[in-house]
Amino acid sequence: MTVYAGLDLLDGDGLRPDMALRVTAGVVEEVRPRRPDETATDLSRDGTRALVCPGFLDLQVNGGAGLLTGDCTTPADLSRLAAAHRAGGTLGLLPTLISDSPATTARVIDLVAATRDPAILGLHLEGPHLTIAGAHDPAMLRPLTDADLALYRDAARRLPHLLITLAPEQVTPARIAALAEAGVHVSLGHSGSSYAQATAAYAAGASHATHLFNAMSGLHHREPGMVGAALDHADWIGLIADGHHVHDAALRLAHAARPESLILVTDAMAVAGTDATRFTLAGRQITRAGGRLTLADGTLAGADITMIAAVRHMAEATGAPLAAILPLAFDTPHRMLTGRPNRIEPGAPARLICLHGDRLTATLTAGDWEAA
Repeated sequence: MTVYAGLDLLDGDGLRPDMALRVTAGVVEEVRPRRPDETATDLSRDGTRALVCPGFLDLQVNGGAGLLTGDCTTPADLSRLAAAHRAGGTLGLLPTLISDSPATTARVIDLVAATRDPAILGLHLEGPHLTIAGAHDPAMLRPLTDADLALYRDAARRLPHLLITLAPEQVTPARIAALAEAGVHVSLGHSGSSYAQATAAYAAGASHATHLFNAMSGLHHREPGMVGAALDHADWIGLIADGHHVHDAALRLAHAARPESLILVTDAMAVAGTDATRFTLAGRQITRAGGRLTLADGTLAGADITMIAAVRHMAEATGAPLAAILPLAFDTPHRMLTGRPNRIEPGAPARLICLHGDRLTATLTAGDWEAA
């Protein structure tokens, strides 16, 4: 048993100052105001209390530790991929498979279903039912078939969570409804659809938008496009705040329009957690330089940012306090997946992070703080 004090707690219910936290065997046992003169591990520094919040949840992680999700063949591979993101504060994630063949998709579904690592929250299939390729292999893009629908409905029963990004042009509203009814989180992205077409997909059961602004039809005052439909109708909106994918002014506009719905994602690739300067995606070389990952023609191919860095950038771009931005990395993704706030409460797993100012200093996953 360890009691921590000298901290403020921030979770899905808001900020609670000057609290104490008792943890036993990786489980939160008590959350309460600090008692004067109690014996506890003091997390404050220079008279300033630490900020403790749930670990970040990243719903779009294409890779890490030298692996893309499609490269993983064992549960240990997935655990290695996930561990590459701990230093950025991510303690739970959806490994994301970029548009691939039916055989690879089925294999990765089986692999994630067999994985028991608590950091693996399920699976995100980003494609192949898309129309704007971006960095995806254009040869893989195709409409959703009856066989695909059967595979995904079965996967939704076997996985903790299944998120699928698709383009309305490739999937009928009836099939979107069938996916949603099966428990799939349906997201719209990589699409040039009209506002009306995207709105029909949201009405059918889609609830999410994948990396707002990127690889989608833009906002125009006469044709609001997929961006307009997402801001108007999506329950949840993913956003890459790396300073390259989205202009800071667009970050501010999105935050002003839908602050309660934004979900920060890293869109991380295989180089995350490594010093590598290049990797291969679908036979094409991706170069890492200046905080960007790009194809030879300059197309962005995922992002090179940690979640804590995304939080910092979002706070700087919007001028919002860090405590107002942090929930976009731990609470809104949790609400999207579970329908509940992400609370630090007795009985909850102690998968927490500690910050001093805007610096992530430690993680707590098994009863002991580890330097981040």
